[in-house]
Order: sequence, then structure tokens, then C-alpha cells
Amino acid sequence: PIIIGNLYFGGCSLKKHWSFLEQDRAAYKFRYIKDGVKEEYADYSLVQALLNYQWDDISFQQASPDSGIKSTYEPYLSLLMDTVRHYQADATLCWMQTWSYAKDATHRAFPIYHNDQQLMTDSIHAAMLAVLERHPELQLIPCGRAIQLARESKLGDTLCRDGYHLNYSYGRYIAACVWYEFLTGKDCRCIAYKHADMTAQQKRISQKAAHRARRK
Repeated sequence: PIIIGNLYFGGCSLKKHWSFLEQDRAAYKFRYIKDGVKEEYADYSLVQALLNYQWDDISFQQASPDSGIKSTYEPYLSLLMDTVRHYQADATLCWMQTWSYAKDATHRAFPIYHNDQQLMTDSIHAAMLAVLERHPELQLIPCGRAIQLARESKLGDTLCRDGYHLNYSYGRYIAACVWYEFLTGKDCRCIAYKHADMTAQQKRISQKAAHRARRK
């Protein structure tokens, strides 16, 4: 059995997360999933989520516009990690690597990367390496790598529904497979489930990309 909690605030950077914490703002929606049933609670704070439940794994990530800009990470990530350790000393801390935008994305932040998917991919990778070098205790959840591997397959650059959010079928499925392997230690290629809008080929490619990203 797995319980999932997600503090949600759209497009939230590490800097903004820290500002919410400093102000003790109940700025989030807390999405709580147990036995496959999702409940959502409004006006939730980070400290509430850390006090109300004992978590095994707690993940951090950077907002996509800043994900390839190393200077946006610190001191906010270190400060957030220190706070989480204070409340959840036994939890495993994780870093979720995000993905670059589609080549035709119109996101306002894409010009930061000269509207170049490969440049954004490389920048995110470099930032990830810097994070892991500074915080070697973080466990990596390489969703960004899995998405890029899938783009290099027959799926092509079709994984985003709007240029930056993953599509509802095989895009999200790939990220879910990465998380599945991380949380269970099992091989996602053995999963029988596929989204109703996926073909058998899309399922195979998605699982392979997720597994390769985790293995490498």
C-alpha cells in the first residue's frame, strides 16, 4: 500500500516555496491519495503536511522555467531541505528531475533557452548534477531523462499536450513508471496496465524509456 501526498501550487519555484514557508502561508492545495482515492484539501501549509503525516520519501523539484538555471536553486533548496529534516528526520529526500519543453513550445520562459529543446535539456541535466553534487544524499527520480529518451524513440516529440505539460496518456505514463520503479524497486516493464488511449507499442516504448532512465 502506498499513500501519496502532493502539496500543489502551480508553477511554484524553490524560491517561492521558501517564501511560503517563511511566511507560514497556507498557500497550497494538499492532494492526498490512499487506496487509489484522491482527496484534496485547500489552504494547506508545508509545515502542516510535515506534521500531520510520517513520510518515507519526500521529493523536491524546481519550477520548469528555472529548472536549467543553476543560480535559482540556492540557498532555497538547502533551506527547504533543512526544514524538512527538522520535521521528518527519517524520511528519504529525493530530487525529481523535470523535462525540457517541446520543440514548438510557446511557453514564455522558452526564450531563456533560445527556444532550443536540446539546450534546455542539457541545462536541466547540468543543474541536476550540481544539485546532486551539493546534496549527495538526494535520491534521483529521473523523469526528465525518461521523457528525453522517449522523444528519441518512435514516439518523437509528442509527449507534451501544450508544449510543457505531459499529455494524459503516454506522457504521464512515462513519469509514473519512473516513480513506480523508485517507490517499489520493481521493473516497470512488467506492468500490465496501460492507459486506454495508448497503443501496445506506446506502452512498450514508455516502459523501456522509464526503465532505462532509472537504470542509467
